[in-house]
Amino acid sequence: MTAVMIGYARTSTTDQKAGLEAQLRDLQAAGCTKIFKEQLSSVATERLELERALDFVREGDVLVVTKLDRLARSVADLMAITEKLRHKGVELRILALNLDTSTPTGKLMLNLLGSIAEFERELMLERQREGIAKAKAEGKYKGRAPTARSKASTVLALRADGKTPAEIQAALGISRASVFRILKERAIAGEAA
Repeated sequence: MTAVMIGYARTSTTDQKAGLEAQLRDLQAAGCTKIFKEQLSSVATERLELERALDFVREGDVLVVTKLDRLARSVADLMAITEKLRHKGVELRILALNLDTSTPTGKLMLNLLGSIAEFERELMLERQREGIAKAKAEGKYKGRAPTARSKASTVLALRADGKTPAEIQAALGISRASVFRILKERAIAGEAA
């Protein structure tokens, strides 16, 4: 019996059309007869197309993804997905790693790679937290620079010239909320004076 190849493709945003197209091309080239695809962040609570793919696969099938990070967000997530697949008698193939869980080596490599990826992410987050704490202690950390506030005088000048908030937003490339916030702060400051 020949295994049926089922593909799963995901990009983090709808802007990543080229990334999704590349995944679809690679999955088709790998022989996938059905492909589930979605465009949302891996941290999204529900990945409906992944759930549909996991429900769709049957014993003897192979779930194919282009990269490990397209499938799972953490080692725990990876283990839960691979356990579902194992329970259904479905193998996993990751194209970029030439990894196939139908072999003992493939199973070992999957567990190792998932653990290493999670370890690297945790180290990165820890270094980031330490860097922010150090910068705060030294008085150097101020957070993200407010981009709209630096344009407050221009917002007020455009408003004084009779421009609408929508026109100001378009001219300066800032959000509508920022325009109204600056105008409101100016009104409050004017009342206090």
